[in-house]
Amino acid sequence: MPELPDVEVFKGYLDATALHQEITDVAVRSRQVLGNVSSQKLTDHLEGRRFESTRRHGKYLFVHLDSGRWLVLHFGMTGFLKYFKAMDDEPAHARLLVNFANGYHLVYDSQRKLGEVDVTEDIQKFIEKKKLGPDALDPDLDFDAFSKAFFKSRAMVKSALMDQQLVAGIGNIYSDEILFQAGVHPRTKVARLGEEEKRTLFDAMKEVLQVAIEHRVNSEEFPSNYLLPHRRKGEECPRCHGEIDTIKISGRTAYYCPRCQQQ
Repeated sequence: MPELPDVEVFKGYLDATALHQEITDVAVRSRQVLGNVSSQKLTDHLEGRRFESTRRHGKYLFVHLDSGRWLVLHFGMTGFLKYFKAMDDEPAHARLLVNFANGYHLVYDSQRKLGEVDVTEDIQKFIEKKKLGPDALDPDLDFDAFSKAFFKSRAMVKSALMDQQLVAGIGNIYSDEILFQAGVHPRTKVARLGEEEKRTLFDAMKEVLQVAIEHRVNSEEFPSNYLLPHRRKGEECPRCHGEIDTIKISGRTAYYCPRCQQQ
């Protein structure tokens, strides 16, 4: 599913394509993806307005309207954005279609309808209502701030990394990479981490997410010592050349190297 790096790439894509253009009309193709806003209210908020800027927090993308409100986009398991001109290029699972005066269109596509489209007047209140923790790449999230929230958890470290109330933006895929880079077994209890392991984990979190963004989430271009290009059971570990294995944690499949990440 789209995680923090993916949403940051979506943010850059929207910034480069759909800002500062008058919205002529809107078509809600599926009410199932709407949050606390009706189709009519969403249309009223968007038509005649312009997207002025964007902001991301965790897995949420906020698009600032010239009215002062914010369009809220969450991409669920399969969501993405597409900007195009010819209607023949409309993706197959368009849930929201935004038409611009210049003849172009922006689509929010979500095959499994697990995302969310909403409108808010206050981002901070929205974040608090969703009980989201600090953004994993917030410049203000230093090691001390991270420690106060994260290392109080009693969960296994992979589950804690995916807990959006502790730190926002990390899901199943990037938690695997962070733990691989930190050399931490995914079933390790947070409370058992030593000080050096804690700092290594924090540094790995920041580095992995930045690397993913820099490479536009194309794992085939990640550094040669990264897990994601090899994230398949039985694949060769890029470090020790052992075999990648899997375990289930909180209903999710974790990929790891038993040699490099010993419990």
